[in-house]
Amino acid sequence: MNALALPVALPLLAAFLLRPLSLVSPLLARWLGPVVLLASAAVIGNIALHADGHPVMAAIGGYAAPLGIVFYADTLALLFALAVPVFMLLLWPREATGDGGNRLSALLLLVAGAGSGLAISGDLFNIFVFYELLSVASFGLVAAAGTPRAYAAALRYLLISGFASILSLLGITLVYTLAGTLNLADLSRLSAAHLANPVGLAAFACLLIGFGVKAELFPVNAWVAEVYATAPKRVSALLAGVVSKLAILILLRLLVLVFDTPEARQMLLVLGLLGLVSGELAAWRARDLPRMLAYSSVGQLGLLFIAMAIPGQAGLVAAVAVALHHALLKPALFLLAERWNGSLEGLAGAGRTAPLAAGLVVLFALSLVGVPPLPGFWAKLAVLLGLAHEGEPLARIAIAGILSMTVVEAHYLFRLAGQLFAKTDRAATPHRLGDVAVASLLGVLLLASIPLLPVLADSLTTMAKQAADLPAYRALVLGVAP
Repeated sequence: MNALALPVALPLLAAFLLRPLSLVSPLLARWLGPVVLLASAAVIGNIALHADGHPVMAAIGGYAAPLGIVFYADTLALLFALAVPVFMLLLWPREATGDGGNRLSALLLLVAGAGSGLAISGDLFNIFVFYELLSVASFGLVAAAGTPRAYAAALRYLLISGFASILSLLGITLVYTLAGTLNLADLSRLSAAHLANPVGLAAFACLLIGFGVKAELFPVNAWVAEVYATAPKRVSALLAGVVSKLAILILLRLLVLVFDTPEARQMLLVLGLLGLVSGELAAWRARDLPRMLAYSSVGQLGLLFIAMAIPGQAGLVAAVAVALHHALLKPALFLLAERWNGSLEGLAGAGRTAPLAAGLVVLFALSLVGVPPLPGFWAKLAVLLGLAHEGEPLARIAIAGILSMTVVEAHYLFRLAGQLFAKTDRAATPHRLGDVAVASLLGVLLLASIPLLPVLADSLTTMAKQAADLPAYRALVLGVAP
């Protein structure tokens, strides 16, 4: 199904055509990005509709796997691929005009094309290529604010990402040396014989650190606070809500298909627990809203890595549930922080002049903490039950860490809510209508998911079964009978 290539090719082509088109018609150039994103979302939706719940595959150029370039899309990949253009449409900077607006639009289209490619790529080489393209576009987006602090944050982001890229290449080299292939379907059948050894574990560690930069993995997340505090909040929302989840999807694929060993999962569990504890404690100490949200994101993605460490279908379901919950909430919170971009003390009484925005913050805070019956409670419960089922000492430590950090999380989020509704005569800066509208839409989706939780749980279970069905994956991609 070569239509799989369109969500990748269309945004990339539009990004390079944007500048010449702006010289002919600035109006057409301004609307090119949203139109292309709508077309990409429509293509992905059409593929999902015709696939009817079954995975689809495209051999680009007609060359069969494992030698050719393969795009593979099961339900999980299609969900993440669809999230890319949809969220980018919601976060599109409608006020950007002129040459600066064209540059920003081109960078966003590069992110859209590379992000879609990451979601559906079926081999490590192309995953690395799309990941690097996504990184380069992200650096430009972070520096888009044009301030010295933004340039410094972008430089730090670049240096850490450059180090991670070297580790990723080293991991890919080790995998190719051991197995002789980079196709994920081929690796899934060769991994037990060639990668289940100390060198294979070292390759996984390199790939985990390399791709984990975008996923805010401890210890390569030192860029997060500065970038999220200085970048335009729509960029922060995009990085936290979408880009980090694409990196998570890559690591999930590698874990399920190639490195499904107890040692790899223990590594994830330890790094996830360190990320959870360090992120939540840093958020508790933060004294301004953007940094609080940035460190909070680190902690919540630490929880996501802990969920990924749970073996079997339970871990996949818990990880996807936490990822979707975080993808829904974090962009909305960063959008609301656009006008509350100061110290927490300076937010005293802001909720009295902006009750809708403050109410949304409280709603999202309750779900992040895990207050029932909000979806955040069920996502966190899935992680805790999965760890409890393991019963190992490290799993028990992780349970204690999650519960204790939930108390810390509740303290700083409820402290924020108290500040917003404190009595004061000061008036807060009003939010832009578009920011509140997008945050309200995400809030409505969060509330609407409550009565649909049984249906969503069944869908996540089906999605996890399909993602872990290695014989069916090999049969479709390689033509090998199950």
